[in-house]
Amino acid sequence: MTTPKRPLGRSGFSAAPVGLGCWAIGGPFIMDGRQDGWGEVDDDQSIRSIHLALELGANLIDTADAYGTGHSEEVIGRALAGRRGDAIIATKFGFTHDRQARALTGIDVGPQHIRAACAASLERLATDHIDLYQIHPGELDDDAADRAAEALEGLAESGAIRFWGWSTDDARAARRMLKYPHFVAVQQELSVLRDGPQMLELCEAENLASLNRAPLAMGVLSGKFTRESQLPASDVRGAGHVWVRNFENGKPRPEVLAQIDALRELLTTGGRTLAQGALGWILARSPATLPIPGFKNEAQVRDNLGALEKGPLPAAVMAEIDAVLGANVEAA
Repeated sequence: MTTPKRPLGRSGFSAAPVGLGCWAIGGPFIMDGRQDGWGEVDDDQSIRSIHLALELGANLIDTADAYGTGHSEEVIGRALAGRRGDAIIATKFGFTHDRQARALTGIDVGPQHIRAACAASLERLATDHIDLYQIHPGELDDDAADRAAEALEGLAESGAIRFWGWSTDDARAARRMLKYPHFVAVQQELSVLRDGPQMLELCEAENLASLNRAPLAMGVLSGKFTRESQLPASDVRGAGHVWVRNFENGKPRPEVLAQIDALRELLTTGGRTLAQGALGWILARSPATLPIPGFKNEAQVRDNLGALEKGPLPAAVMAEIDAVLGANVEAA
């Protein structure tokens, strides 16, 4: 099967429509005194999973220097040894960290930090360039954003990075970056449970790529959770972060599970698994989208990338999903 491709915004690059999100394979680390990882990991299994993804046609690999305080990048570097040309590497910067303590320590998007962080990521990734280098903190004042952008333009001109983007859900802030020639992408939260119409409109109008974090709503759209499911505090979903919306105290929220039950038949149309249907919704939502579901093993990669073969959900199904979601909003 020939894998379809989507443009990576105005970069001239193209990628398979479903990529790999590499937060989970970074292993345990701490943010704000709480666990921000997804439990223990097996690096060899992570590498096998990346190799499988490449074989199945995926080529966009997204990570960050924060994930495992650099460990995710190191695993990707090992996985891509001898096959760097098979992948588009996207990574992020902006959260400072203590590697020995495996803890995030603050935020720095100043030019000096950007250059140092880029050099460190290049070493961990075992590459001489980063294809898409992204600002990780989602909220910056305009002056800080412009200083970061100017430093990123300098890195692009030097060849250390090819292009850059911003992981933010603020469409106004992203629009301000259009004046910089190497700004080509945003990374927004997007799933059938959380739409982002303003950012998608911007991406479509201005030829930006929309990389989609949490496309499976931190796993709740995988279909494996029930009302009895309980995640430990060693998992980011059970650690008590206020920004983890679909879980509370390690349990999936009942109203979220009810919403998924209402959508299940539509999402699994055409023989799709629930995850494939959720990714198919994103692919149908906009031609700019590139969902990057996370994984910890080969079975999850195979399930997620089955969405490449199944493709976007049909327009009629999308309309029915809109009707169900609208009815749920009215009922609430």
